[in-house]
Amino acid sequence: FSPVVFPLSCVVQNYSWGKVGLESEVAKLLSSGDPLVQIEPDRPYAELWMGTHPRGDAIIRDNRIPQKTLGQWIADNPACLGTKVKDTFQGCLPFLFKVLSVNTALSVQAHPNKELAAKLHAQFPEHYPDANHKPEMAIALTPFEGLCGFRPVEEIVSFLQNVPELRVLIGEVAAEQLERSGSDDPRGVSAALRVCFTRLMKSEKKFFVDQLNMLVKRITQEVEEGKDTSGSNGELLLRLHSQYPGDIGCFTIYFLNLVRLEPGEAMFLGANEPHAYLHGDCVECMACSDNTVRAGLTPKFIDVLTLCEMLNYTPAPSTSKIFPPVQSQLDPSVYLYDPPVPDFTIMRIEIPASVKLYLVSAIDSASILLVIQGTAVGTSTAAASEMSLCRGSVLFISANESISLHLSSPDGMLLFRACCLL
Repeated sequence: FSPVVFPLSCVVQNYSWGKVGLESEVAKLLSSGDPLVQIEPDRPYAELWMGTHPRGDAIIRDNRIPQKTLGQWIADNPACLGTKVKDTFQGCLPFLFKVLSVNTALSVQAHPNKELAAKLHAQFPEHYPDANHKPEMAIALTPFEGLCGFRPVEEIVSFLQNVPELRVLIGEVAAEQLERSGSDDPRGVSAALRVCFTRLMKSEKKFFVDQLNMLVKRITQEVEEGKDTSGSNGELLLRLHSQYPGDIGCFTIYFLNLVRLEPGEAMFLGANEPHAYLHGDCVECMACSDNTVRAGLTPKFIDVLTLCEMLNYTPAPSTSKIFPPVQSQLDPSVYLYDPPVPDFTIMRIEIPASVKLYLVSAIDSASILLVIQGTAVGTSTAAASEMSLCRGSVLFISANESISLHLSSPDGMLLFRACCLL
């Protein structure tokens, strides 16, 4: 007998932007899930990867299973994916599930669609390692902030009028073109926005560093004088400049929406959507790809030309970036985050304290289950032995298998489940 439902031990990425020690949700989940793990107080714990990515293939924690990692096991048992998923995604798990703990900003970036990904991969395989798209969804675990999508034009125009250092970088011609573009002509607006953003991103290093320093100096003075700096987005500018001094990405705050998510709220990042996570903890799910086009707030390779070419220059208010979950008709404990791509869906499962026995239902897709809160003993005919679940536990569940949870915590449970609902 070989189990088809089993616990996983997942890989941590210690990127420098992560929260350090036990301030990090990743570290907290790690240490709850495995008491033997030593958390180093000064080390960043940025990402927990739950999936089969070659740089972070999850380890199977069941000694009855000969394969060491989830990737190897799925390769040997592709039927576990579910028929549709297996056929659609060539026998591979189509998503990577993560937890992120963000302390300092991630780069200003976008992910290509499939067509552009194929082209970039063919031309520059060292920077674009595969030919897939990389849509992403982030669901906040703690209050979460990110930049996402272009602001409404009137907000950008207001910054162009209040931030002379920004206007100088973009140039009078481009700034006036955006100011004159009318809401009755969306293509004209997008074209003007493209020109403005591209001029900003392509400005000479020495030129923009000088302007940035002048801006930081001016805002710092205004703060000291007790003035309101919101017209220049002062607080965020100073924060990003302290993290990435002299970086062109600091100016993107005047073009991109600041989106604030409360726990349980989500944002979906489709192809060509400019974004940068700023602070907080979230669960994230994405298609399997490493294609990221970056242009600022990073020491990594930046590809400004590609980024400016590919972006979706459709202005929209920040509220429109929040992706609403739908409560399941079949099970009121389940909230579905079902994005407009086939690669993944996330379920948030909130089991109330009154429930002592809960069935994690069978679906026609392999899934990965993460426990955020609560404790239970899980039983499944597919596991043959009991599995004790607590905060930080991660389970792989093969397609068409269910698990009974016998809850032992007084305040219910909070779980997230990533799957592929074709």
